Amino acid sequence: MAPRLQLEKAAWRWVDTVKPEDVTQEHIELAYRIAVPACKRGTCRRNCKGNPNCLVGIGEHTWLGEIDENAFHNIDDPNSERRDKNTFVGLTNLGATCYVNTFLQVWFHNLELRRMLYLCQNSRAEGEVLQDKDPKTICEHLQYLFALLQNSNRRYIDPSGLVKALGLDTGQQQDAQEFSKLFLSLLEDTLSKQKDPNLQNVIQQQFCGQFSYVTVCNQCGRSSALPSRFYELELNIQGHKNLTECITEFLKEEKLDGDNRYFCESCQSKQSATRRIKLHSLPRTLNLQLMRFVFDRQSGHKKKLNTFISFPEVLDMAPFLEAKGISCTYELSAVLIHRGVSAYSGHYIAHVRDARTNDWYKFNDEEIEKMEGKKLQLGIEEDLAETVKSQARKPKSSKGYHCSRNAYMLVYKRQTEEEDQTQMNVEMPAFLQRLVDQDNKKFEEWCSEMADMRKQSVDKGKAKHVEVKELYELLPAQEGEPYEFVPVEWLKKWLDDSTAIKAIDNSQFLCSHGKLHPDRIGEAKRISHKAAEILFSRYGGGPRIDRSFLCGDCVTRRCQVLRLKNQLNEDYREVTNLAKAQLKSGDEGFWVGKASLRQWRQLALEQLEEEEEETKHTNCKTNGEKPTNVDEMKTFNEDILCCHGGLSIQESERRLVSAEVWSKLKVYFPNAPEFTQQQEACQQCMRLEREGKENEALNRMMASEQKTSLLNLFHEKNRPSLQKWPQDTDILYIVPLFFVDEWRKFIRRPAKSNPVSSVGNSILLCPHGGFMFTYDSMLQGDAQHIALLWPAEWEVVCRLFLVDQPISICRIHDATCAYVCVLSELCRECREGFIFQQQRDLREYAQATVYVRKVIDNKRMIKEAAPEFSMSGSEAEDEKEEPKVEGEKDPDFNQSEDGAKRQKMSEGSSTVALSSGIRRSMRHRKLRGEKALIVSANQTLKELKIQIMHAFSVAPFDQNLSIDGRCLTDDSATLGSLGVFPESIICLKADEPIADYAAMDDAYQGKKCV
Repeated sequence: MAPRLQLEKAAWRWVDTVKPEDVTQEHIELAYRIAVPACKRGTCRRNCKGNPNCLVGIGEHTWLGEIDENAFHNIDDPNSERRDKNTFVGLTNLGATCYVNTFLQVWFHNLELRRMLYLCQNSRAEGEVLQDKDPKTICEHLQYLFALLQNSNRRYIDPSGLVKALGLDTGQQQDAQEFSKLFLSLLEDTLSKQKDPNLQNVIQQQFCGQFSYVTVCNQCGRSSALPSRFYELELNIQGHKNLTECITEFLKEEKLDGDNRYFCESCQSKQSATRRIKLHSLPRTLNLQLMRFVFDRQSGHKKKLNTFISFPEVLDMAPFLEAKGISCTYELSAVLIHRGVSAYSGHYIAHVRDARTNDWYKFNDEEIEKMEGKKLQLGIEEDLAETVKSQARKPKSSKGYHCSRNAYMLVYKRQTEEEDQTQMNVEMPAFLQRLVDQDNKKFEEWCSEMADMRKQSVDKGKAKHVEVKELYELLPAQEGEPYEFVPVEWLKKWLDDSTAIKAIDNSQFLCSHGKLHPDRIGEAKRISHKAAEILFSRYGGGPRIDRSFLCGDCVTRRCQVLRLKNQLNEDYREVTNLAKAQLKSGDEGFWVGKASLRQWRQLALEQLEEEEEETKHTNCKTNGEKPTNVDEMKTFNEDILCCHGGLSIQESERRLVSAEVWSKLKVYFPNAPEFTQQQEACQQCMRLEREGKENEALNRMMASEQKTSLLNLFHEKNRPSLQKWPQDTDILYIVPLFFVDEWRKFIRRPAKSNPVSSVGNSILLCPHGGFMFTYDSMLQGDAQHIALLWPAEWEVVCRLFLVDQPISICRIHDATCAYVCVLSELCRECREGFIFQQQRDLREYAQATVYVRKVIDNKRMIKEAAPEFSMSGSEAEDEKEEPKVEGEKDPDFNQSEDGAKRQKMSEGSSTVALSSGIRRSMRHRKLRGEKALIVSANQTLKELKIQIMHAFSVAPFDQNLSIDGRCLTDDSATLGSLGVFPESIICLKADEPIADYAAMDDAYQGKKCV
C-alpha cells in the first residue's frame, strides 16, 4: 500500500478542479478514502494508517492460527514452587543474607542439634495453636524454621522472622565468621535457661572442645597451663597448602623472648619461655575456620586470601591430641564457600552432606542441587569470573582430598563405630507439626488459587480465540453494504488479550459539526455494519459513526482552504515583488509592521485553518525567512499598535507600502488596523517619550552630583575600619550595606536604575527600635551587613537623602583608656533571637555547597597560590560591575602624601580594596583538585561519603574526613549536627584504596550481594 502522505494527497487531488460550491457525495467519499482497496494478509508489514480499510497488522496474527494454552496467561505453574520428593527446602535471600542461609542449612543438617532444639520449651506448645501468635525467643524462631525445613511443602521458605529477631540488616553483608560465633554464643545463652539439664549443654556437647595454653620457663623449667574452651579452631592459611599444615602451625611452639618475655612465678622475673597449645578434647562437630579474611595493616582494611587449601574427606585428629592411643577420626560433613575476590562483597553457598544417605547437596539460597555419585563436587565454585590473572592454577588433588581457594569453613563430624539408625530420623513435636500443617495448608490454598486463575485465563483465552476468528472474518466492509467506523487503537486492544477491553469511544473523531472529522480518518477503521452490531452489543460505547457521519461541511471547508492556499502562494509572490518597489511621489501609502509583512502568509494560513489542528501549518517558511512564533502575533499590523490603540512611535518597526499591496493584504485581514501615510503617531506615547528623556537627563545630573559629593564612598577609598579606629575622629556613622550597593548601581547606570531617595536604617533595628549588633559582633562578622561613614560623608548623606533613623558608633575617652560604644540602644532579646536564627539557618540548610580537599600526609595536594577560577556567570558579572579606576584616569583617585592612606577592609567584609583600586571578590576560590558538592543539613555523613567516593574514587571506609581539625566519624549523624555548614571546607585523607570499587560500593550501600 502507498505511504500515508501519498494516500492523503490522493484523497484531495480533486480540489484543484472542483470549486467549494460544486463538492458532491463522490468527492466526500474520496476525501474519506472509502474506495481505497483493503490490504491483503501478508502484503503489509504493519497496519496502513492512511487506509481506513486496512485491517492487517493490528494483532490478528496471534489469533488466526493454533495457539498454545500457555499464551492465554502469564501465571507460572504453582507446582514449580512445590518441594520435590526426597529433596530439601531452600531459604529466601532477603537482600544480603546468603551468609545466614548457609549456616542455617549446616545447623539444620546437624541431626542431634535439631533433635534437642525440638525439645525446648515453646509458648505455642500449650493449648490450641493461635494464628496470630508469633515466636518470641530465638530458640522458638529456630524451632519453627527447622520444622519448616523438615516438613514444608514449599520449595523454599522465608527466614525473615529469625533474621528480624536477630536484628540483622538485610541489606548489608556481615562478617560470616563473626556471625557464626555470635549466633552460637546467643543460642548457648538461650538454651542455658532451659529447665531440662540435657538441653542446657547442647551447644557445648556439639561444638565445644578444650585446649590449654602451656608456657614453659627456659630458666627454671616451670610449666604453667591456662585451660580454655573453643567452639571452632581458627587456622591461618597464609603460606600453607593443606589442612594438616594449618593445624600443625596452630599447635606449634612459640618463643617468648625480648620485649615479649614471660613473667615466671618461680623466678619472680621476666624470663625467656616457650608457649604452645595442647589439645585435650574435641567436640562431636569440629568447626575449622580457614582465616581467608584478614586485616591488611598497610591498607587499613580487610582483604581476602585466595589461597588454594587441600583438605581430606576423612580427618584423623589423633596425632594432634595430647592423650595418645585414642581414636579420633572425623568425616567431612559441610564446606562453606565464599565466591568473590573482595572481603566486602560476594556470595555465600554451602555444600552439605546428608547424614542419612551420605549424598552431597549444594545449598544456594532458594536453589538446591544434588551432587552426582555421592561425592563432594566443588566444580564451578572455583571458576570465578572475577579472578585476577596472577592467581595460580588449581593443584591436583589425590583421592579422598579436595582443594579450594574459596572455602572459608570446614565442618567435620566425628565417626562412631556403630551408626544408630534410629538416630537418623528426627521426630518433630506435635505442636510444631501443627504449625507446619497450617503453613502447608496456606500453601496448598495458594496453589489451588493460582491453578484456578490459570484455568480461568485459559478458558477466557479459548473463548476469545473463537470470538476473534469469527468476528475478524466479518470485519471487512463489502462494497455497497452499510459500514461503520471504530478506533484502530480499540481494535488493537481488543486483539491484545493482556489489555482490559473498555467501551468503544468514537467521540474523539467528531468535528465541530458533530460528524467524523476528515483529518481523523487515519485513526479509524471502516468495518461492516454486521461486525459493528456485534462489537457494540458486547462492549458498548458510542457514538456510532456510519455513512451519514461523513461531514460535507468539513470537506467543503478543506476544499476552500486548499484552493486559497494555492492562491495565497501566488499573492505572496506578487506582494513580495510589489513591496520591493519604491513608493512614487504623490501615491497614497499605508503603514504596515515589518514583522507583519514578513509573516503575513503564515498569519493568513492561521486564519484560514483555525478549525484544523493547531500545529498543521506552524512550520511554513519561505526562502530566507526566519522561523517566528505566531503566538507572539495574533493579528496583522498589531506590531505597530501602541498601548493606547494608536500608531506606534517606533518608526524603525514599520514601513510604507503602496495602496495596491494594502488592498491585497486587506483581502486576508479585513479587520487589521489601518494607518495611512498622513496618520500621525500616538501623541500620548510621544509625550511619555519626551518625559522619559527629561527624567533620564535629570537622573544623570543627580548621579553626577552625588558621585562628586561622595566620591570616596563610590570608589570605596579611604574607608573607616573598626579593626583600626581612625585617629582623626571619635565618631562614625552606620548605614545598611544594601543602601550603598543600590546607590552605587544608580551611579553606574543612572539611565537604567531608579535613584535612591532614602536611607532605611530601620532594617538594622528590631521591632522595638533597638540596634541588632554589638561592637564585638561587628568585629567578628556582622560588619558584612553595614557600611561605615565619616562624619563629613554623613552630613552629605543627610542633605541628599531622607534618613529615618541615625545610627552612630563613637570612641569615648576616660582617665585610664579609650573604649568604643554604639550610641543606639541594644535590644538584647531581639539580638538573642537573631543569633538563634543565624545558628538555625546554618543547621537547617538545603542544597548548599561544601568543598572537599584531598590531602596527603596532612598537606594540601595543591598550594593555595594556584586557585581555580571557576566562577559562575552571575559571579563573573558581579566581578565586572565595579569599573577599574586607575590613577591616570581619575585625578581624584590619587592621594597626596599628607593625605590619609587607604585602609584595607576587615576580613569579615565581602570585598577587599586593593592598592590598584580594583574591587576584588572574596567568594570562595576552588583549588585545583578540590571539588564542590551539593549537600543538605539532614543528610548523613554516610551519604556524604558516598558522594565523595564517586567524586574522588575513594571508598567510604578509606575516607578520613575532618573540618577545622575536627574528625568526622559518626556515619549516622547528620551534617548539621556535625557542624558542616554551607561553604565549609572538608579535608579528605584517603587510606590506600583497593581495586574492587564496585564491590565496595555494593557492600557499603547495603545492596544485594552478587
